[in-house]
Amino acid sequence: MEEKVAEDVVVTKFFKMKKHILYILFLGFFASYAQENQDYKKKVLEKAEVDLLMSYYTQDGLNSSVGGGIGTEELWNLTPTLIVSFPLNANAVLTVDAGLSAYSSASSSNLNPFDKGVSGASEGGDDDDDDDDDDDKEAINTGLVSGSPWVASSGASKKDVLTSVSVNFEHSSNSRNSILSVHAAFSTEYDYTSYGFGAGFTQLFNQKNTEIGIKANVYLDQWRPEYPTELKTFEEVGGNLNDGFFEGIEIWSESSGSYNPVHFSSIRDKNRNSYSVSLSFSQILSKKLQTSVFFDVVKQEGLLSTPYHRIYFADTDKFFIGNPDSIFDPNKAYDNPSNTDFFMLADDIERLPNNRLKIPIGVRLHYYINEFLTIRNYYRFYWDDWGILAHTYSVELPVKLGKSITAYPTYRYYSQNQVDYFAPFNTHLSSSTYYTSDYDLSKFTAHQYGIGLKYTDVLSKIKLWKIGLKSIELRYSHYERTTGLEADIITGGVKFLVD
Repeated sequence: MEEKVAEDVVVTKFFKMKKHILYILFLGFFASYAQENQDYKKKVLEKAEVDLLMSYYTQDGLNSSVGGGIGTEELWNLTPTLIVSFPLNANAVLTVDAGLSAYSSASSSNLNPFDKGVSGASEGGDDDDDDDDDDDKEAINTGLVSGSPWVASSGASKKDVLTSVSVNFEHSSNSRNSILSVHAAFSTEYDYTSYGFGAGFTQLFNQKNTEIGIKANVYLDQWRPEYPTELKTFEEVGGNLNDGFFEGIEIWSESSGSYNPVHFSSIRDKNRNSYSVSLSFSQILSKKLQTSVFFDVVKQEGLLSTPYHRIYFADTDKFFIGNPDSIFDPNKAYDNPSNTDFFMLADDIERLPNNRLKIPIGVRLHYYINEFLTIRNYYRFYWDDWGILAHTYSVELPVKLGKSITAYPTYRYYSQNQVDYFAPFNTHLSSSTYYTSDYDLSKFTAHQYGIGLKYTDVLSKIKLWKIGLKSIELRYSHYERTTGLEADIITGGVKFLVD
């Protein structure tokens, strides 16, 4: 969910060979320096730390972007993550974060919705595009093809795995008043690749009661666009409705014309670049009160729309594939979940400007009431030049249940207006330059309720060989949106210390 909770985003060689060599020498220097200087001062990180994390997310709703603003949003996602932090010397820490994100999505499966009810079509999860095309053709020739935005198809786009890894190096001064960090990141999935790098600097003063920080990040991403099947095929066969995917299939319409999505053309610029600068200020005001202020500027350019989001225009003829008895039945509405056997062909894909400026401003206020209870408040204001104004407020109430156990109920409120280019299903005009029916960019209000439980073994008494348990944490949250989307997430984590 990139309230895009999401979210949620150029393939180039991230490091030239010279940079690889310099980086290795750089790490080698600090590793050797560690052996010579580790006995002279207290380390920033005394022992290596290992975090094992796992989250399970599930959602459902009625406004699929792949369906042009209607259809099932059913999805589940499983995300295992491993984070390892280890000291290079007394002042330096290297952290490696690696994870997988495996999902199954009824919505994204309808990139090609036309295999419902066909034995063998697109089954087995084969990722070979040519095989999928053969299955599509077999399905069409049997005359059994139908589809629906409310029913998941079984094509290869239904499932995917995102792989990500990031490396962060952090160095503190001898006084511990200055911290310099650099990082690099990489992630990939079947239609997207991202390279990222950045740096940050933090300065503490006033006896470490005041902290100022600055960070800068760059992400160079590239799409491998996947398009809705009907649009992709229409372009590939040059508009011949008796060839490719359309061979042997009946396209139904109440009009006398032929399906002709003249607004569609495949995307040429497949890059998306993001640049951000973050400023932070933190101040301990008293023994019980601490505040922080954050200010970010984010600039994005390139392909900022999503190529597989369908668009339907209100001022064009409608064409369908599926059961004609249902298509022409006045009692069966296309946009009703009872529709299970016909699908409307898209007019175009989502089109959005190739530049976006985002400015979020956040404030945190933590108040220590007593040894059993703390209040953690957070507020964020967000503005961008696509027309969104958003407000976020969250509160967390950690409650000590004993020396080692803490419970923390949480609540989060979010509201936004819609972008200038949003309209619901089948209401855009073909004369528009930009259009989206993605309900993440619509006007809505959201509430999230949660509870967490954490066990902390301060002295790491529980040990197995050289590995000691530091903490165990479990969280559950429920999310609901005024658009009808609901989601649940369970997150668990275990932290170990390694001697």
